[in-house]
Amino acid sequence: MKLSSYLLIFITLWGSTACSRLNPANSYIKPYRIDVRQGNWVTQEMVSQLKPGQTREQVKFVLGSPLMADMFHADRWDYIYRLQPGRGEAEQRRITVFFQDDKLVRVGGNVIADDGKKTPPTETHQIIDIPASAKTN
Repeated sequence: MKLSSYLLIFITLWGSTACSRLNPANSYIKPYRIDVRQGNWVTQEMVSQLKPGQTREQVKFVLGSPLMADMFHADRWDYIYRLQPGRGEAEQRRITVFFQDDKLVRVGGNVIADDGKKTPPTETHQIIDIPASAKTN
């Protein structure tokens, strides 16, 4: 009886270590991860609407409320946006708006203002030659 119980324990332990060499099921099944968006979404079109001399209210109307307004730097607003996809690299955008005497002085950050010049679509003309046999009188 003792020999058979030792043999059963040995086979069970040996069999369980053999299973550890297989790829686990979780390497094939990956859980869904949501995209995490945080902060103010600021586009190039929004930045291109900003003009020097605009008031704080006008800037707030265009960009929304700032994510960070520091009491030690009252003439500076920071708009920060971060996108962390479920899988992949994180993207971060940052816009800093500077005021002087409650008027917009300059804008800095990694979102560049659009120049506002949109190139019109070019017209293309196409000439089609119809063979003489296809013409009807």
